[in-house]
Amino acid sequence: MERELRCIRCGKTYDVFSSKTRCECGGLLEVSLKEPLHPSFKETFLKRRMSLKPYDQSGVWRYREFVLDIEEDSIVTLPEGRTNLYKKIIDGMEVYFKHEGENPTGSFKDRGMTVGVSVAKKLGFKITACASTGNTSASLASYSSHAGLKSVVFIPKGKVAIGKLSQALSYGANVLEIEGDFDYAMKLVEDASHEYKLYLLNSLNPLRLEGQKTIIINALEELDFEVPDWIIVPGGNLGNTSAFGKALKELYEFHFIDKIPRLAVIQAEAASPFYKAFKNDFKKFEPMKAETIATAIRIGNPVNYEKAVQSIKFTNGIVESVSDAEILEAKRDIDNIGIGCEPSSASTLAGLRKLRRSGVIRSSDKVLLILTGNLLKDPDTSINLHTGMIQGVSVTNRFFAISNLKDLEIILKKITSEVS
Repeated sequence: MERELRCIRCGKTYDVFSSKTRCECGGLLEVSLKEPLHPSFKETFLKRRMSLKPYDQSGVWRYREFVLDIEEDSIVTLPEGRTNLYKKIIDGMEVYFKHEGENPTGSFKDRGMTVGVSVAKKLGFKITACASTGNTSASLASYSSHAGLKSVVFIPKGKVAIGKLSQALSYGANVLEIEGDFDYAMKLVEDASHEYKLYLLNSLNPLRLEGQKTIIINALEELDFEVPDWIIVPGGNLGNTSAFGKALKELYEFHFIDKIPRLAVIQAEAASPFYKAFKNDFKKFEPMKAETIATAIRIGNPVNYEKAVQSIKFTNGIVESVSDAEILEAKRDIDNIGIGCEPSSASTLAGLRKLRRSGVIRSSDKVLLILTGNLLKDPDTSINLHTGMIQGVSVTNRFFAISNLKDLEIILKKITSEVS
């Protein structure tokens, strides 16, 4: 499948492997297919699930005609994308959770990183780089080490959850902790990538988003291509929002699906520049100083804003914001049904609840929630939440410090009485 990079602002085109992340006019680039993908590939993608080839075992590369044409010996895979779809009853409503926290490094980033690092390897880069709130750094470090490449990650000081930081360090990244927020780190790494010949792998990189598109085709495949009414996703740097809109547009144009689900992008109230722009019909965008317990979406100036606007308009989508308390209540409930997630993922359920209260989403609607990160990504928040250390969120405390046998007897009687 022939592809090129196209500027979404001026239309200028570049070779798909040019390593550019922006057009000369400053516009964002996206991958453009020169010919349509035939719907018969649905069967091809399914058959590959039985293959023992490493790239067919990947939930990204078995859709390679939908992603990118690249030599097999350049592909760097762990493999990723083999995530589960869970059907649950929440608040009396049947919903589907697609858990991208089940990827190798615990987040959806692996779907994009397998593509990005494969391209870095193909192009002969020796060092990859990113700015990160945590998940990108973990994924970049893992895939780069797997490919024999060095990695450099820029993180905002004191703003990265310990689980994610430990991953980046363990996988061998050079971690540069900077004074400032994620958006400042993003500016620094973009500048450094040009000066020091680093291959930039934030979602500004259009090839990385091609991997993230597979979240959509994978979930729809599991639903037997019965398209849901809504797909709900957290909104931070808006890479998934952009990738999802692009995936749905292509699948609709290729006749894989015959209707377009609505996207609902959920932001934290104190990190909601996209929500505020949506409320004024995208006439004005203002970056903001972001702050939220959901560290993965603590971003005040998302680089994919223009692409995300296209996605919302194409899908007749909506953007909503929720409080940290609403996020934590949703996390509590997702954790308690045995799935679990990091706080940013829980914004999806919090957003669903808010949109149901306002009547935007009906109880009869078919809804797909994208959980983007694993519970273990932010263990401190999980422990504080479930031991009642976070004010304003009601939980059933199940942590008991036992100092003597009498205490043990009392607690065990209490636990057993709950099921009698």
